[in-house]
Amino acid sequence: MSEIHDDPARQMRAISRRSFLWAAAAVVGAWGAIRWIASRRTERGLVWPLRRALDATDAFGQDFYEPARLAPTFDASRINAKPRVNGEEGQPEERAKDFELIVEGMAGDEPRTLRLKDIQALPKVEMITELHCIEGWTQTVRWGGAWFSDFVKAYPPDGAPDYVAMETADGVYFVGLDMGSAMHPQTLLCYEMNGAPLEFEHGAPLRLVIPVKYGIKNIKWLGRIRYADERPKDFWAEEGYDWFAGL
Repeated sequence: MSEIHDDPARQMRAISRRSFLWAAAAVVGAWGAIRWIASRRTERGLVWPLRRALDATDAFGQDFYEPARLAPTFDASRINAKPRVNGEEGQPEERAKDFELIVEGMAGDEPRTLRLKDIQALPKVEMITELHCIEGWTQTVRWGGAWFSDFVKAYPPDGAPDYVAMETADGVYFVGLDMGSAMHPQTLLCYEMNGAPLEFEHGAPLRLVIPVKYGIKNIKWLGRIRYADERPKDFWAEEGYDWFAGL
């Protein structure tokens, strides 16, 4: 038997040298890959390798979306009494005294102006679900409002649009949804949180809650809904995030 196999210390040094060489090669390779990716041409605001990966994720989410799959619901003991506040894009300076919701794309192509009482006149429902932020945190909340599917029945579109666009009253924040996601049985036009009227910082008087999507799709301070035949723009998708944003 060779001397090196008889000496544990030598064996450890040999293993350490090999490990170091492999680690160095991995670092050099990763650095080279990062530099190569960073030097590629851009497509819609991202270098094309990242854009292709993001588009593949988006397509995967849409292909495997199942309308019958429900987000988990929870017991009241799981509710966060003071839900975390996040996201200020589109927040008005103060709560509007006379809330208006503009609905576009209805039959006759004339916009319709609704009040909060019109949404509250729809069947009221509650659910306790999680809000998942793309930053990695989660909150469990009791939401109260009207199913979006009931809203569509009461205020139907002209024809059979494939998408729904939603915006804050000032148009600063906006999201796009495919009609299948918008009509998911848990998509809610929300005006109550944890058994009380929705608070201003959480999107009062009206916000969207869609628990099968990340929080970036759960638009607050909702002021406009538009039925659309073409895929609408989306605030965070414009910044390079996944348009579908499904969980």
